[in-house]
Formats: sequence, C-alpha cells, structure tokens
Amino acid sequence: MSLVIHLGETDSSNNYLKKLLQEQAVEEYTIVSTDFQTAGKGQRGNGWESEPEKNLLFSMLLYPVRVKANEQFIISQIVSLGVAKALGKYTSDISIKWPNDIYWQQKKICGILMENSLSGEEIKESIAGIGININQEDFRSNAPNPVSLKQITGVELDRQAILNEVCNNIELYYNCMLQENNEYIISAYKDLLFRREGFHLFNDNTKDFHARIKDVRPDGILVLETETGTERKFAFKEVKYVLS
Repeated sequence: MSLVIHLGETDSSNNYLKKLLQEQAVEEYTIVSTDFQTAGKGQRGNGWESEPEKNLLFSMLLYPVRVKANEQFIISQIVSLGVAKALGKYTSDISIKWPNDIYWQQKKICGILMENSLSGEEIKESIAGIGININQEDFRSNAPNPVSLKQITGVELDRQAILNEVCNNIELYYNCMLQENNEYIISAYKDLLFRREGFHLFNDNTKDFHARIKDVRPDGILVLETETGTERKFAFKEVKYVLS
C-alpha cells in the first residue's frame, strides 16, 4: 500500500483526492481516509450516513491506463471483489449487488462510488470511494436496509485492520488485471452476485417484473431473463432490485 492520508473530517474523500490530483502528482494506491464526511456521496446521488469514528470511509486512487473506456466496469468489479473478500473473513452470506453494492444477506453493508477520468479511449485515473459499515449500531437515515459488521458479529472490530485487508485485496485483483487475467475476475464477480440464482423481483422504473440474472457483460450491462424467456438488457440506473 502507498501513502495513506488520514483526515479527521472532510466533505468527501473522493472530492479531497480529486482536488489533490489537480495540485500535485499522487502515487497509485494512495488512500484518503476520514473519520467523518460532511457530504459523503453514494450511487444515484444519494448521501451516505455514518457516525464519526464508527465506520470505514475512504477513497483509493488507481491508474488503470491500459483499460479502455468501454471496459471500465472491470475496475468496479475489482474493487467490489476486494471489499467482499475482506468482509467474507468476518461473516458468511456476503454478496455483490450489481453493479457494486456489498450485501450481507438482504442488507447493505458497503457502498462503492467509482469516478473515472477518461483520456481519449482510455482511463486516465480511477477513484474508488468506499463506505463500509463497521461499528455503527444505530442508523437514523431513511436508507432502507443498512447493516454493520458489529450488528452481524456482535463484537467491536478494528477499522484499520479491515482497511488494510480491503486495500490489499483490491491490489491482488488489480494485479490479476495487469497480468491480463480478466476472466478470473469476471468469474469471481459473477459467483458472488446477489440473487444470482432463481427468479426475483426487479423494477424497470415503470413496473415490477420477475426475472433471473442471465449474465453481466464486460461493459457492465445486466442481462436478465423473464419467466417467459424474454431477454432484457439494462445499464446502470435503468433497473433496480425490488427488496422486501
């Protein structure tokens, strides 16, 4: 792991890292972690609730310059696998909800926000913003289904140790990509998909429908098959799981 910049408080670790990149050269694998975010960002423009000094809130910088813009989903897969592998050490039933939320059973334990900067047809830099619920026990926001490791295990956990494990795992999967072993990453990702078996309820922003996951394409497109055998393809934000 490279440089770790720890902040007591910031608006967003992703924002801090982006500003730093504008001001100076920054090493790959640099981590910006914080005890509290005043404006933490999640996917779909949502906020991220976190009590001070309870959870892991950090951003990691990567320079995947060999990755084409239309293949950038592999970076999201690498990051989500790194988190899932680390959390799997502490509990079973960890899965990845497409595209990159990390779930324990039917509850969300981690959110990931990927922000990629492009240079022509390639990725110039990639910032992975990661929020993992570690020791928080009371969630007050309107988030529908949060859970923390402490709620699952019943014990207080070492945030720094988990940060190290997550970052080491991300580096391992990232090195697989550098060694052109993308098939291993893609297979591992599909094996950990949330609701990867059977038919489940989805919503296409118009109505609910039952379908099963047939595939996730290299460009991140989710391929579903309905009960009547119809194949439907969705990009991010075009479909969502219906959770009980």
